[in-house]
Amino acid sequence: MRKILWIASLLAALTLSGCGYNDFQTKDEQVKAAWSEVLNQYKRRADLIPNLVSTVQGYAAQERDVLIGVTNARAKATSVQLPPEALDNPEAVKKFQQAQGELSGALGRLLVVAEAYPQLKSDANFRDLQAQLEGTENRITTARNRFIKAVQEYNILARQFPTNLTAMIFGYKQKASFEVENEKAIAEPPKVDFAPKTAVPAAPSAPIAPAPAPATPAPKK
Repeated sequence: MRKILWIASLLAALTLSGCGYNDFQTKDEQVKAAWSEVLNQYKRRADLIPNLVSTVQGYAAQERDVLIGVTNARAKATSVQLPPEALDNPEAVKKFQQAQGELSGALGRLLVVAEAYPQLKSDANFRDLQAQLEGTENRITTARNRFIKAVQEYNILARQFPTNLTAMIFGYKQKASFEVENEKAIAEPPKVDFAPKTAVPAAPSAPIAPAPAPATPAPKK
């Protein structure tokens, strides 16, 4: 009896292996690992923002709307959570991406505004924070690309035959990924022109018409 059970278990293992079950486990873990790195880099960016806002405020307190915009965008982005289990929910991924994209846009506006303040640009703390932020943005891009690739490989496995049958049997859904073009549009900072505005010359006034000549009285008869 034990021998029969052992043979049945071996056959089941071979069947699962041949139908891609083990591949799904491997690909799923790769997606989770890639996503964890994305979250780590987004958290690193969020941690830099309070010091960046504080430094800018010391030189450009009048840019209140921009500073509040960054603070609010950070609060929204950190409040939107997306655990690995929710990656098969396109709406949840879209909501997370939009929040992060809005934060990217707010940061872009803040850095554009900073260009108008030479003293701020020469501040050592600001330059250090700006360099850290730039490095973090690069790491975010790298982590996102790895995540997109991992999701692509998983989804191909879930769609192609015969592993798509395994996906149907075990309920493995395709995972949502980032829509790069949409986020790029969200995060695009507006262009701000700090050049002094040239006064528009006033239009020349119309010449004053001469007063009409007095009427000549008619001669008496």
